[in-house]
Amino acid sequence: MENILRDDERLDYLLAEGLRIIQSPSVFSFSLDAVLLAKFAYVPIRSGKIVDLCAGNGAIPLFLSARTNAEITAVELQERLANMAERSVRYNNLDQQIDIINDNVIGIAAKIGHEKYDTVTCNPPYFLAHEASEKNLSEHVTIARHEIHLTLEQAVQSASELLKQGGKAAFVHRPGRLLDIVTAMRANRLEPKRLRFVYPKAGKEANTLLIEGTKDGKPDLKILPPLYVYGEDGEYTEEVRQLLHGQQS
Repeated sequence: MENILRDDERLDYLLAEGLRIIQSPSVFSFSLDAVLLAKFAYVPIRSGKIVDLCAGNGAIPLFLSARTNAEITAVELQERLANMAERSVRYNNLDQQIDIINDNVIGIAAKIGHEKYDTVTCNPPYFLAHEASEKNLSEHVTIARHEIHLTLEQAVQSASELLKQGGKAAFVHRPGRLLDIVTAMRANRLEPKRLRFVYPKAGKEANTLLIEGTKDGKPDLKILPPLYVYGEDGEYTEEVRQLLHGQQS
């Protein structure tokens, strides 16, 4: 295989999956949020069709590939990130299962198919365009974190357009946007069915939420047990260690 890395890129392990992923400290590296979403989302095990929106460098499609034999399509707007994802897919010999598309999430259903998919996952930009997050290292990270090219409402709309009736859409976001995401989901025929809050540690406020909805589903929201990332000793909790390193369906 040709030299797979460019510039300051490195090849990291996805430990529990036994896969490798191309990352770059100056362009993009996936976070724990991607791991949590990939493990939280419903996926058809043996066959079916999945779309991952806002795919970044392809972490979520790679994680999902270890859980399912379904076809996975990943959509990423930024050409550099899509290229990193494509090379990671090729490195792991997953070309037959994962297809990386460098395109806009907005209106993507018109290009890859309306109401054809069983599952959609999405790790959208968290911050409004005018909000300040931490000092970003690059334009790539700024676009990934801020609603410059894609709003939460647009991401939810695209997810709904892609899903079959009864299909499931899973999102990871910030708790402060809970009402926004629920409102957007219901406006786009996605009934929230499962919600889980993620806390840095016990006694702290939640800083992440995981939510899944069913297209045209009936109201019946389940609040799952909290997920704590760190224990009192400052180390990952057993559940998070299992997600990162162990066997978990």
